Amino acid sequence: MRIPRASRTAGSTAMHEFDDDPADDSDDSLEARVWQLLLLVNPGDEDTALRHFATWRDVQAESDGLADPLETIGEVIDWSAGFRVEDATTLVQALDELAARWNLAIDWGGDADDDDFLGAHEVPDLLAIAYDRLLEHRYTVWIYESPGATWAGWITRTDEAEPMREVATALGVNLRPACDAV
Repeated sequence: MRIPRASRTAGSTAMHEFDDDPADDSDDSLEARVWQLLLLVNPGDEDTALRHFATWRDVQAESDGLADPLETIGEVIDWSAGFRVEDATTLVQALDELAARWNLAIDWGGDADDDDFLGAHEVPDLLAIAYDRLLEHRYTVWIYESPGATWAGWITRTDEAEPMREVATALGVNLRPACDAV
């Protein structure tokens, strides 16, 4: 696996060089696992995965490697390839925005802008609805335990479930399908 390496040009991060160091080229390196995860949560959009990876690397470098890698991923992809939310209203907004990347709209089974609808549904119920609706289009909503948010997750193609599980396990992420939210 070749891991993209960020190079600085005029104050911005450009992704065009590759790290040829065999030690970093291992599928077991943290960067390799993060890169694979970012490719999975950005299906068909390597440019966004590259931007996320460059930002993740910058945050890790600025913290001298002390930032939690998973929390950094969550922050980097929030609202563009993942979600980190505290309540039902924000969850619906985030998942609607994420689904729109593929020109999909989630049928929530009611008016998701209505406070009565949202008040009648707990977050796990809404996650299960989103899971079922997106599964119809071959996408899977995942959730993971995050100390930085009550509810956190991302969406991948359903046919990428096994690689997603493998990468999550390698990163130590407690990942499960959103239909299993409790």
